[in-house]
Amino acid sequence: MRTVLMCFSILQVPRCRIHNLANFWRESSRSLNRTCGKNSSFRLLGSKANGMEGGYSKRWIRRPLSTKTGGESQTTRKGKSTTIGHEILDRTVSTRSTLKIEKTEVSDFHRNRYCDIQQKIAESEDIAKLVTVIVFDIETTGFSRQNERIIEIALQDLQGGENSTFQTLVNPGRHVTNSDIHHITTQMVCRPDVPRMEELIPILLQYVKSRQKLGGYVMFVAHNARTFDVPFLVNEFGRHHFEIPQNWLFVDTRPLAREMLKMEGLKVTSGTSLEALCKKYNIQSVGKAHRAMADVTALSLVLQRLTFDLKLPLSGLVAKHFTPSELTSAKKKK
Repeated sequence: MRTVLMCFSILQVPRCRIHNLANFWRESSRSLNRTCGKNSSFRLLGSKANGMEGGYSKRWIRRPLSTKTGGESQTTRKGKSTTIGHEILDRTVSTRSTLKIEKTEVSDFHRNRYCDIQQKIAESEDIAKLVTVIVFDIETTGFSRQNERIIEIALQDLQGGENSTFQTLVNPGRHVTNSDIHHITTQMVCRPDVPRMEELIPILLQYVKSRQKLGGYVMFVAHNARTFDVPFLVNEFGRHHFEIPQNWLFVDTRPLAREMLKMEGLKVTSGTSLEALCKKYNIQSVGKAHRAMADVTALSLVLQRLTFDLKLPLSGLVAKHFTPSELTSAKKKK
């Protein structure tokens, strides 16, 4: 919840038919309204959940999603079947000299890859058909990215529709010392029916693939994403030997809040926290604050107001993305 070389800063989106976020939200709202009353939530814990406060009682049942390629069967979200290309860089090295070469090649690969992303988005006549916007949030056992663990994660695809949300508690395998912040206790997560991160990541990857548009990219939006949510996510993936997919982009809404306050002539000290933004925009929270899905719901509404005030179209929001590799580079420079 919380200067980098960016390919987007040197390229311009051509003047073409681009959806702005206002239209994007409007279409999403219509889609959500059509599915009102239907099951639109994907929960790993197949159990009775009391709102957004936990209360899980049944055993966790792993029901992985699958994709369809070349005529193979699959389970996808209702309405469209999604074909997704996923590239995995898998290199094996045997000597230190080879390792040094491989690291250089990987770095070049990442740089070229994100330039390709920018070029593809810039050339798109309808960016809304290329980018999936997912608001997400995590709760953790503490603030240390290296030593603490994720204990809850929630996502919401702003396109709406069936299974547009994803939420679950995560078993950290350790004591939760900061329950006073998010009200998630050790007893709630350290249970055999709550998935551990190594079990959750493959299912999370499959879920995101099921929401991804054909040949497109997924843009994850979180408040304080650059310094909190994304570093935690990257470390958890690396700890269990997974890579963040190359078509995942990340946007932090806290800098957008600062930009909005400066535009209105207000001091940044007036508040860039999610709670302060909700108060400014008169957005009522649903559920307890500092629970993942409650914060995701609030941020989804705040994002709509922020982008409207900043006159920021979807292409402009994409232009503010950062990548996990940029975070790593910035850390090394320090």
